[in-house]
Amino acid sequence: MTSTGGNVNDENCLGYAARDPSGFLSPYKFSRRAVASSDVSLKITHCGVCYADVIWTKNVFKHSKYPLVPGHEIVGIVREVGSGVQRFKVGDCVGVGTYVNSCRDCDYCNDGLEIHCAKGSVHTFDDIDDDGTITKGGYSTHIVVHERYCYRIPENYPPASAAPLLCAGITVYTPMMRHNMNKPGKSLGVIGLGGLGHLAVKFGKAFGLIVTVFSTSLSKKEEAVNLLGADNFVLSSNEQEMKGLHNSLDFIINTASGDIPFDQYLPLLKTGGVLSLVGFPTEVKFLPNNLNLGMKTISGSITGGTKQTQEMLDFCAANRIYPNIESIPIQHINEALERLINKDVKYRFVIDIENSLK
Repeated sequence: MTSTGGNVNDENCLGYAARDPSGFLSPYKFSRRAVASSDVSLKITHCGVCYADVIWTKNVFKHSKYPLVPGHEIVGIVREVGSGVQRFKVGDCVGVGTYVNSCRDCDYCNDGLEIHCAKGSVHTFDDIDDDGTITKGGYSTHIVVHERYCYRIPENYPPASAAPLLCAGITVYTPMMRHNMNKPGKSLGVIGLGGLGHLAVKFGKAFGLIVTVFSTSLSKKEEAVNLLGADNFVLSSNEQEMKGLHNSLDFIINTASGDIPFDQYLPLLKTGGVLSLVGFPTEVKFLPNNLNLGMKTISGSITGGTKQTQEMLDFCAANRIYPNIESIPIQHINEALERLINKDVKYRFVIDIENSLK
């Protein structure tokens, strides 16, 4: 079925929404827009659970717009396409990530870096789209998105596993590619072993890197080495072990959102080494000589553009990289968000929308 757009879409979409800063989610009905000529309508089958869902539903940044339907790691099956859609057809398995619109005209958009759109990309939920409506995310039965911001899920790649790649995966893949962390034999340090960190380890091993995991918890050692295949594990509070790694790492990715002692980590980098920050600590504080001596770099990054997101999905399929997930029904989402806050998940919740949201 195709559509030329312009029709009034009175079909109710069922979702789960937060109504206030308690963040408690419950069923909520709303309408998606009609399918325009460049739009794709997806029946959502899976949605990953990101810490951003906690932050926005609880109004941490004080700009949440309620009712708020979170979710920006979306996978579904195309059920309708606009008359001008070129890349997808009904029945395709497609993903949607952290943004659903941009100006499509600035230098960043033209370079496939839509997330950095000069006029601001439109987030998948709790943002204002160009038609003035507030975007609502993937904790819902279906979504309508311009085809540019949709990704082809490779054939035979499990849809549930694809969901976390659309935020957690691309968030670590982007700086790895930007800083040439895909060279076999180089050494990578990964700070934190959550949803992002475990994927940084998997990508690092697929690239042929020597991977060291840093954690404040000794309990993470077995899973880092035996489950995820890291080459080394270091308890960051062990000063002797940390000093023993001085000038040994080409790259460090900090996936932790808690504050870390940067002056403890920068000396671990070799000359010209890069520490990439993908988490959001409350401050970044370090002595200048720990950066200047050895020409070291601290670099920030968020998610990635459309071109690189598709590249990452294809890379994961080709190299059989699968996030470690725990599947849940939508009815367990409030418990899952509490567990996420308490770091009680290995390593990403994925909501089975298709079989539980009806």
